[in-house]
Amino acid sequence: MSSLYVLVFLLSCSSLKSVRTSTILTNQKNSVIGDTIDAKKWITIASTIVSSGGNFEMGFFTPGNNSNYYIGIWYKKISVQTVIWVANRDTPISIYEMDFAQFKIENGNLVLLNGTRHIIWSTNINYSTNSNNSQVVATLFDDGNLILSKNSTNSLWMSFDHPSHTFMPGSKFGYNKRTRLKQVLTSWKNANDPSPGPFIHEVDMDKYSGQGVNMWNHSVIYWNSGPWTGNNFTGVPYQPNPMFNYTYVNNDDEVYYMYNFFNPALISRFIMDVNGQTKQLLWMDSTNDWIDSYTDPKKVCDVFAYCGAFGTCNELNNSTSTCDCLPGFKPKFAKDWDLDSFSSGCIRKTSLNCGNFGEKDKFWVHMNMILPANNQTLRVQNEVECESACLESCDCVGYAYGIGNIGCLIWKGEILNLQQLSQDNANGSTIYVRLAASEFNKDAHQKQKSTKLKVAIPIGVIAALLFLSCFTYICYRKRRSSKVKESTTNSLIQNTEGEAIELIDIQDDKGNIEVPFFSFESILVATDDFSETNKLGQGGFGPVYKGIFSGGREIAVKRLSSHSGQGINEFKNEVMLIARLQHRNLVRLLGYCFQSSEQILLYEYMENKSLDTFIFDRRRGMILDWSKRFDIIEGIARGLLYLHHDSRLRIIHRDLKTSNILLDEELNPKISDFGLARVVEGKITQANTNKVVGTYGYMAPEYAIDGLFSIKSDVFSFGIVMLEIITGRRNTGFFYQEEESNLLGHAWRLWKEDKAMDLVDQSLHESCNKEEAIKCLNIGLLCVQEDPKDRPNTSNIVMMLASENIVSLPSPNQPAFMTRNCANNTSSSSNAKSDAVSNNELTVTIETGR
Repeated sequence: MSSLYVLVFLLSCSSLKSVRTSTILTNQKNSVIGDTIDAKKWITIASTIVSSGGNFEMGFFTPGNNSNYYIGIWYKKISVQTVIWVANRDTPISIYEMDFAQFKIENGNLVLLNGTRHIIWSTNINYSTNSNNSQVVATLFDDGNLILSKNSTNSLWMSFDHPSHTFMPGSKFGYNKRTRLKQVLTSWKNANDPSPGPFIHEVDMDKYSGQGVNMWNHSVIYWNSGPWTGNNFTGVPYQPNPMFNYTYVNNDDEVYYMYNFFNPALISRFIMDVNGQTKQLLWMDSTNDWIDSYTDPKKVCDVFAYCGAFGTCNELNNSTSTCDCLPGFKPKFAKDWDLDSFSSGCIRKTSLNCGNFGEKDKFWVHMNMILPANNQTLRVQNEVECESACLESCDCVGYAYGIGNIGCLIWKGEILNLQQLSQDNANGSTIYVRLAASEFNKDAHQKQKSTKLKVAIPIGVIAALLFLSCFTYICYRKRRSSKVKESTTNSLIQNTEGEAIELIDIQDDKGNIEVPFFSFESILVATDDFSETNKLGQGGFGPVYKGIFSGGREIAVKRLSSHSGQGINEFKNEVMLIARLQHRNLVRLLGYCFQSSEQILLYEYMENKSLDTFIFDRRRGMILDWSKRFDIIEGIARGLLYLHHDSRLRIIHRDLKTSNILLDEELNPKISDFGLARVVEGKITQANTNKVVGTYGYMAPEYAIDGLFSIKSDVFSFGIVMLEIITGRRNTGFFYQEEESNLLGHAWRLWKEDKAMDLVDQSLHESCNKEEAIKCLNIGLLCVQEDPKDRPNTSNIVMMLASENIVSLPSPNQPAFMTRNCANNTSSSSNAKSDAVSNNELTVTIETGR
């Protein structure tokens, strides 16, 4: 392979399958409006732009049999429609909205408007709050690059800097160290769905000294190019290739790879395929098709977890499919498997017994396998003890014995990266996978008559004692279960096996919301009866526990207390809202339980708990340097922008605070707790309520006093959160001088005295970027202005955070000095609720309970 191939491949990192769309605006002839979008021209359902040389076209398209529409760029001159870039990967437009959808320039930005004329995608450049659209144009060039510029000369934004799945000749693939702009290639979900898939190709971010590029499946790396030698990457063979001219740059400003062709007539690209392979593709006129000229990894089975959980990868010639589910399992999403997208994996057909009445689980033998990773080693005397150890642990899903010099290997949670070898391959091993006993009585068992069936063998008195102990424990569980399963509301489905049900009957006006239901008994087991050792924290809603469920999956269990004031309406509200929201900066709801007086929500487990546990703790706060805090601020802003503008619903959170910002293992922020959130229709941005609920210190004055809530009340709360992140101090309970009732008063005084940097947390002084800090303080004070009309909206906040020009930011007006005495302004309940105000940031109400 040519070095150019290697370099391009690595440089491109742009591994995405060549996506062929069967139709671009089916049965419709679009008018071409030139190669440029400006103040008077924009793209609609009936129009496109074409580059001056006719190489590329841009407009709305529908990929394959997908009925949704996307804005994209595709090759114009070749017969097979091939998309190289997509704008709204996460926010498609339905066919019913297309008559009114527009891709245009607005306030100096390229924006995509859906059918209700809401912005669902934007370049988010803080060009100017009063930009003259006549000065800004977007031009599609013959290399496939869409460039937004001022007066056709000053480049403001370009699509090559923000690739979706394709790495094009002449584009940079790398990382700008000063602007922190990184090019990342992300696979499509499948050939008919351009939403981001699980496979990523990016520059090695750990070191900027030429460490090559990585491929990831979610958070697991499965391929690395090795460092650059000056001619090639060490992990890729070097062969000179006269077709390519390639460049590698690594300096103080940036590190990137780039390639071009000596023959400009040659059509080629690098993609990140939906199967996790990076491919260099060449267009052949002779065959009227794309051909693969280079692929890495060479085999799809070398892609980590290509077949997902409990799937086995098989590239043998006699195999009917590359991926199969293990016996006793079925595809989790059958439609994805039909499109040869297997990463979602498989789920059990029958739940494991694991200590309940009935037959014990058994093991199905699989021979000639490459064993999966993430195993654990146990010290045992023989194979029987290895099997028994796995069977006695509810988390254990499989075991192997006598592999090399290692005795017993067990797997917990999910089995990933399992590969089938031919029977004559001497490198194969045997693994035993745990199944419910009933699976061995089904027809599938007939296929394995000649295999070895492993069943737990009692070992004398010890086994008898174990059985007696387990029997006693099961009886206790059964009595406990009979008490807690007294009543389940008619709107919910109870599973007698204690496992998640796929659908629930919590409904909104548009039908069912698909959220798994968990039995209360299964939650008791997972949390060890809500033991204190599993308790993660306590809020106004009640305690949160860590739960370990079948398969070893860790989940956060939020148990609403009876005195929290949150009723069934708020509970259903949270279930329905979060189920319909998908964003990297919003916490994911994994399930729920409603039984008798118990209301329980199950979320993705956040190892680092909530933001307040860091910024208000002097020791843990040291972990969050300025760069990380700025990233957290940006992440919260993006999540809020999604709620207010980019999601299918316009959602007002109403309880945004630091304790409701959770941090994942990489300290990325996720907004949580949607029990108080409200949906407003269409273009409505404000509503009122006679039930004022929230947290003192974060509530906007118009909401706390008059019950008026809007997206601007969320902006106020965000401003408080920003100031707390920067200062490391709580808004409430803060007194620097007697005349200052809270952090806002202190911040405003120092801002007016031109001493804003005195506000910054002392732990940040060494890592702090002064200009960014001043910018964030400015934005924070803009958000907490007393008049909601003066506060910026979330789209402006995101643009201001991304801007490097702090001079153009408006000066803030005096903030609303909301104090702990604000409850006294509510005439109906000032006496009743005055004692509810505290410094522990519990969510409290002003007039009526949650």
